[in-house]
Amino acid sequence: MEYIEHVGHLPQFTIGAVTFEVLLGALTFTGSLMAFGKLQGVLPGRPILFRGQNIINGLIFFSALTLAITLIVNQNQPHLFYLLAGLGLLLGILFVLPIGGADMPVVICLLNSYAGLAAAATGFALANNVLIICGALDGGSGFILAMVMSKAMNRSFSNVLFGGFGATVAKGPVGTETKPVTEVSLSEAAEILKAANSVVVVPGYGLAVAQAQHMVRELGELLEQNGTEVRYAIHPVAGRMPGHMNILLAEANVPYEQLVEMDDINPTMETVDVCMVIGANDVVNPAARHNQNSPIYGMPIINADKARTVFVLKRSMATGFAGIENELFYYDNTRMIFGDAKATLTSLVAEVKGA
Repeated sequence: MEYIEHVGHLPQFTIGAVTFEVLLGALTFTGSLMAFGKLQGVLPGRPILFRGQNIINGLIFFSALTLAITLIVNQNQPHLFYLLAGLGLLLGILFVLPIGGADMPVVICLLNSYAGLAAAATGFALANNVLIICGALDGGSGFILAMVMSKAMNRSFSNVLFGGFGATVAKGPVGTETKPVTEVSLSEAAEILKAANSVVVVPGYGLAVAQAQHMVRELGELLEQNGTEVRYAIHPVAGRMPGHMNILLAEANVPYEQLVEMDDINPTMETVDVCMVIGANDVVNPAARHNQNSPIYGMPIINADKARTVFVLKRSMATGFAGIENELFYYDNTRMIFGDAKATLTSLVAEVKGA
């Protein structure tokens, strides 16, 4: 409504800033809704593809730019303003739908960057220096973080945005013969943990969903009292968002010095007695190291499989966001513990206390 009231009396620079803000703001709004739907399981996590999607998206984007230029040249066409906003909303939907759930960390960073740039454009339109500075910082940092996330997954930035990653995936365990997994009882797991000299916990999205961070900290404290060295291995994209696991564990008062980045923990994994994978999936899949047919081949992972014993806490054998089976589950040194992470850890704490 503000635009309609002032149409015909605004400087071209202001109109340019407004059109830029509307386009990016609308794209960010619907794109964020699509990302939320994929993360919550409301929408399929796999890429939703259609023929000529990149061409159509490109045509919509250049059409929106053409409308923006037209409005700058001749702002007395308010109907074009609404059409520009509509194209931005449509572009946000079509931009995110073809991107697989495994790439959501990059998409979230990029949408955050767009939101920052939209805020900066609003600052130019309103002559507000605070909005300009904060928006520019947010936009720049979001874009840099998106690039870092792409590198962490061994993916090119363009491949994330236009590749349709995860559209075709394997139906069985990648690179392993089909065989049953080995389960372990909670009492047996507690005994193994009590006897361990070193334990590494690999947290993932499942831990966050179960809100089990406080229980994992309590278990870690019990093991430390028993003389066990406890560390937490953090993958750059664990939890589907950069920094998610760091914040979650900090909330549970896990000592910061116990949080170890992937590059630092991997060289020591062969000396680890027990690696507990809690709700993580793709970030510990050994197929990324050796199976060139795997969609995640080349993605840096935490080498959980190199520990002497691996406990995987998981609700079921469902695949991760990349849509492929995790061959770690079938390794001889892996023991599966099925169930809700919080309930399982609560029971483990009780078993360790009573062991």
